[in-house]
Amino acid sequence: MSPSWVIFIPLILFLLALLLLGRTDPQRTGADFLKSYFLGDRALKGFVLAMTLVATYGSVSSFVSGPGLAWQYGLGWVVFAAPQIITGFLVLGVLGKKLSLVSRKIGAITIIDVIVARFKSPALGAFLSIALLFFFMAMMVGQFIGGAQLISQAAGLDYVLGLLIFGVVVIAYTTTGGFKAVAITDTVCALLMLVGMGVLAADIIGQAGGLSSLMQKITQEANAGQAQAFFTPTSSGALPWTLLFSSWILVGFATVALPQSAVRCMAYRRTEDLHLAMVVSTAVCGALMIGMTLLGFLARGVIPDAEVFGNNTDAMIPYLISHHMNPWVAGITLVAPIAATMSTVSSLLIAASSAIIKDLFLKRYGNIPDKGEAVRRYAKVCTFSIGLLSLLLAVDPMDIIVWINMFAFGGLEIAFLCPLVGGLFWAQATRLGAWAAVCIGLGVYAWACLVKPDLGGWHAVTPAILASIAVFILVSLAGHREKNLDFFP
Repeated sequence: MSPSWVIFIPLILFLLALLLLGRTDPQRTGADFLKSYFLGDRALKGFVLAMTLVATYGSVSSFVSGPGLAWQYGLGWVVFAAPQIITGFLVLGVLGKKLSLVSRKIGAITIIDVIVARFKSPALGAFLSIALLFFFMAMMVGQFIGGAQLISQAAGLDYVLGLLIFGVVVIAYTTTGGFKAVAITDTVCALLMLVGMGVLAADIIGQAGGLSSLMQKITQEANAGQAQAFFTPTSSGALPWTLLFSSWILVGFATVALPQSAVRCMAYRRTEDLHLAMVVSTAVCGALMIGMTLLGFLARGVIPDAEVFGNNTDAMIPYLISHHMNPWVAGITLVAPIAATMSTVSSLLIAASSAIIKDLFLKRYGNIPDKGEAVRRYAKVCTFSIGLLSLLLAVDPMDIIVWINMFAFGGLEIAFLCPLVGGLFWAQATRLGAWAAVCIGLGVYAWACLVKPDLGGWHAVTPAILASIAVFILVSLAGHREKNLDFFP
């Protein structure tokens, strides 16, 4: 049996297991079906809540692109990744209690439901649904590309074949099982991510003859100037301080507004589950995000030359797995980044489907005949169709998946920060203020991304979010506020 197919065996077993776990199709109809398919009956336990949150946030960029850039830039990229430690604690700690209480009170199933109820503006909800779909599609395409590249490079398969294998499985179990299947598979995937990271760390250190020897090799393999840059927080200017400060917004504090993470706050059972999830998600998210990025830095001592993996840093981890590990161990390790990718895609798929079915379709055609069965059928067709479209868009792959993710992250944060977080906690926020925040914020973001002006190293999300918050406050204070008793008694 060839090494490539030995690597492939654990992956095949993992994909089959996901399909079996996805067979948790809720047999409800109508409103009960929506709550089950899109929110898992609001019954997630603390550990599962933590793991599905971490698995949703962690993605192919966490396991592939992030370590690849750490291989290139050194410890500076580890500093860039550091704000991700607070993600789980921040999302659950800030939104967990308030969003859960409000969503239960008004019967909300999606984040858009909450925003529409807060500002009494279906038009704002429709606009945000479209923005959500646009940025989710960008993220999903990046995940499909990453998953396909992992399978094709590590197992020696054609890229399109790898894309089909990856895409068919993740679309199938998400379409069949809905949110509950996603939560279960996310938990399994998060655990496999931890195991894979541990195996990869042991292999890198073992190949170098110990951690001390590994650090010596990292220093020796680079010339004096490169070595100095590799060990500095800014990589000797390659990662300016302004960009590092931007990371505290982009992958730190502003992640509280990511709708795919925030919706988890509407799905847990009791307050005790929320408190447990805050602790577990912080520990696991910190270990994965910092751990994997640090492994990219350490891999420089094992793979000193970029030419061996085609000068594409996204290919560094797949190359390391397939060429520097025992085939059986490599196969087990490969499951971890595939799990990270699949968990993110499945969460995005179910959230995108909910935006179309619940926030757009039912708002427009709420009186359709045979509503129960129709909703059930349309939800599954929608989930399948979005997944299929993302798969087709990924046929022509792009490089450096992390930049695709960051673009989408920034757009989602700008679109949802003021309407969601500001709307939940600030009684004086107005509908016009929310509209102004979204339009101005996305306008500035689009301008910065397209024109690419000199921002002094700041990421485009920084001026966009600052502008969004400023107009949100000013326009809201200048307008007339109507009391909303569902949010502010």
